[in-house]
Amino acid sequence: MQNRQIVLASRPSAAASVDNFRLVQSQTPALQSGQVLVRHHYLSLDPYMRGRMNEGKSYAAAQALDTVMIGGTVGEVVESRSEAFKPGDSVLGMGGWQEYSVVDAGQPGMLRKVDTSTIPASAYLGAVGMPGVTAWVGLNHIIGAKAGETVVVDAASGAVGSVVGQLAKARGCRAVGIAGGAEKCAYVRDELGFDACIDYKAARDFKSLAAALDAAAPGGVDGLFENVGGLILDVVLSRMNAFGRIAVCGMISGYNGEPIPLADPRLVLTQRLKMQGFIVSEHLALWPQALAELGAGVASGKLKYRESVAQGLESAPAAFIGLLAGRNFGKQIVKLV
Repeated sequence: MQNRQIVLASRPSAAASVDNFRLVQSQTPALQSGQVLVRHHYLSLDPYMRGRMNEGKSYAAAQALDTVMIGGTVGEVVESRSEAFKPGDSVLGMGGWQEYSVVDAGQPGMLRKVDTSTIPASAYLGAVGMPGVTAWVGLNHIIGAKAGETVVVDAASGAVGSVVGQLAKARGCRAVGIAGGAEKCAYVRDELGFDACIDYKAARDFKSLAAALDAAAPGGVDGLFENVGGLILDVVLSRMNAFGRIAVCGMISGYNGEPIPLADPRLVLTQRLKMQGFIVSEHLALWPQALAELGAGVASGKLKYRESVAQGLESAPAAFIGLLAGRNFGKQIVKLV
């Protein structure tokens, strides 16, 4: 079977570009006992991939050069030499930036059957996948959101942030989003049901952003789900209530190596804040509970999500660079069939 793949061709010296990737073609190997061949239908693009492109110390190993880029995939088994899977099964895995993958089905966690009768296949890469579980874990187990509290999330229209706010509302919280542009903010408020959304593109300095946050969260902020860092983090920190909790999920403003100093780290002490970074793959015991709630929400239509869909494997690099620049609206995926 001819298989098109995108490999990491070079490491970015600053901002990532499409030139860091290369499209190659290979033949899928013959299946060994216990293996399955999966045809990917959708590929997930996520901010964490930017960190993997760098060499250096991080929470996960760097992506090796000239190897297929890492990435979540959902697709269909087309050939199987495993008793656990049969052709036609819909499956979720980490197939990477390629059209096919050969998977050792006996390795735990490598491949999971998914039900696409009530939940669209692509949702397993977003609201009912790693991004959704990230939102669920951060809100429930890092922030520990309680009814009556105010929760702020930046990148609020994205795959993770959009779920954070909806879950916060379901728990009786005031949900305040921060997003870039009037269109995204209108979606966050009117479609997702957040109480307020701040357009950071219309409030580009500390004073104006703080004034917007004061209006959106007049009682201060109890929980922050942090995806961005920089000015936004500084402003929200300045409005945190005593004993506030901050779940640090991402720092996309510094993915190209820019320093991200805190303007006033004394606030962590004076407000007795808890600030914790977390990686969702380190909370596997919580995934079943999270996925049950997320899946029920999407199946019933109560949990809403939006997707930006790029067409064809060759579009993945440009779509990924667009994701890093905030050009996507909702979860960024690539349709491969």
